[in-house]
Amino acid sequence: MSWLLIISLIVFGLLAVVLDFLFIPGGVVAIIGALMEIAGVSLAYAGHGSVAGTITLVVTLAVSALVIVLILNSKTWKKCALDTSIESKANDFNAQNVHVGAEGMTISRLAPSGKAIFNGETVEVASEYGLIDENREVMVVKVEGNKIFVKLK
Repeated sequence: MSWLLIISLIVFGLLAVVLDFLFIPGGVVAIIGALMEIAGVSLAYAGHGSVAGTITLVVTLAVSALVIVLILNSKTWKKCALDTSIESKANDFNAQNVHVGAEGMTISRLAPSGKAIFNGETVEVASEYGLIDENREVMVVKVEGNKIFVKLK
């Protein structure tokens, strides 16, 4: 057997294992990769004798272990992962402008939620009962956290 075939089997097997760890879920590709590595080592034993086969086996195991340790290292995952976070709220409003009893105007249809303006501040609101068309006067009836409920005035 040629060394090119043996090295190709081992390298492509290792790449398959890496792809399975990082991108392809399920483990099937990792099993195929491991079988390719085993085939490469077996061909080294069969074609070049026990010394060359043992050297190939030791090198393959060492490189595979090193690659798996590098993959499982947290710094590797930090390079691959998206680490941004969203700091804003969905409906950030001034409690002085928007409170129970505040009156405003819808600027979009509330079906059941949409946009309304209160004292110059645009916020997302939800209709307490049914649908409300745009350009209708509404009044805040309830505020729960960042969710504002309105009804027709």
